[in-house]
Amino acid sequence: MNWLGRYKSKLRTAEEAVKVIQSGQRVYVHPGCAMPEVLVEAMCGRHNELEDVEVIHLLTVGKTGYSNPEMEGHFRHNALFIGKNMREAVNDGRADFTPIFLSEIPGLFYRGILPIDVALIHVSPPDEHGFCSFGVGVECTKPATEVAKIIIAQVNPQMPRTLGDCFIHIDKFSYAVEADVPLKELPQVDKDTSPEEAAVYEKIGKNIADLIEDGSTLQLGIGAIPDAVLRFLHGKRDLGMHTEMFADGVIKLVEEGILTNEKKTLHPGKIIASFVLASRPLFNFIHNNPIIEFHPSHYTNDPFIISRNEKMVAINSAIEVDLTGQVCADSIGRYIYSGFGGQVDFIRGASRSKGGKPIIALPSTAKKGNLSRIVPVLAEGAGVTTSKGDVHFVVTEYGVADLYGKTIRQRMRALIDIAHPDFREELERYGIENKFMPVNGNGRLYSRSSVEATT
Repeated sequence: MNWLGRYKSKLRTAEEAVKVIQSGQRVYVHPGCAMPEVLVEAMCGRHNELEDVEVIHLLTVGKTGYSNPEMEGHFRHNALFIGKNMREAVNDGRADFTPIFLSEIPGLFYRGILPIDVALIHVSPPDEHGFCSFGVGVECTKPATEVAKIIIAQVNPQMPRTLGDCFIHIDKFSYAVEADVPLKELPQVDKDTSPEEAAVYEKIGKNIADLIEDGSTLQLGIGAIPDAVLRFLHGKRDLGMHTEMFADGVIKLVEEGILTNEKKTLHPGKIIASFVLASRPLFNFIHNNPIIEFHPSHYTNDPFIISRNEKMVAINSAIEVDLTGQVCADSIGRYIYSGFGGQVDFIRGASRSKGGKPIIALPSTAKKGNLSRIVPVLAEGAGVTTSKGDVHFVVTEYGVADLYGKTIRQRMRALIDIAHPDFREELERYGIENKFMPVNGNGRLYSRSSVEATT
């Protein structure tokens, strides 16, 4: 306990600690449910003293006062992944967006492309050796602290102590601010879901679950579709998990002996992740739980690491998919919506896994059925998140399209077959008019079997 005196000498109030932040600096903020709101609010309270401070982070859950209109000139956010609380600022031009794969973000710090002046982090209390855990998220935060000139830690007894490559010693802190406050919890994703939408997600979940074999290792994100998939896994055996993040639904699968991780070919017996977006029950579940290991994003999201898990199943969502298989998942036309995140990392990792299955899932329509999400071409301004060369399986409530190794005409036929029936004729017309899909001498579209026979 000889570290205790050194720790006490670093204790400050939040207001005292953030005085070290200077104009023109880059400040990294611990993201997700780990957002250190006490430190962030104190920093924002100094806005009149500061100019041109860049605030950088992934998606956060909590207040982002530095992005408010009145903060222009004082703070400017650089989003590495855009959450709901930052979309307005980014699309209004008051904040920036850096498109990059999640696996490569730590490299921006290590290589000095994005030097970090100050890191605001949120950790568990120190253990008997003086080590604090990064708790609900290690992701890019541990790499940021390894290069930051100044580290200010919000030390919270309500932060779970998670295990793995996710510890930092108190000697690395410049200042520590003790704050016994509840962690930010992710709002329930299904509270605004209509019965009709819920039924669609259930069908998608079942279609995906039918692709998952016993002994598979899963990557699941967050949202209605991953939650639906989890509900259809209760007949499976010896599943594992290697993912960038997971949410509350995992608890039941572990407790029921479905998610055992025993058949994993990498880290057998362990759930591997870099953060969680969840609520208090999951925070309690991961506390000191040896079944779970947290690692930084450049490990969990490295496609070559991912591919070492045999039967790796990666499940990711999309905003729209065009008839060649191109996936847009980060923008709605020109409106920037989220970011690359780990989609491409895991799609590529699963595609290189022995027996792996990379899956893109989406409802067939949007805007209450008035807009098809299987489209002839992506919307103007929409970015390609995942290329058609990377896409294998596309799943909607109408079935599964296996695109891997298929021609453009085969892809179009498969995708039209899982589009909403109200839009299939329109999609077929596009394929015929642009000579992607063959017709017979009477100008009629060949049947699916005929198309496959001719290719």
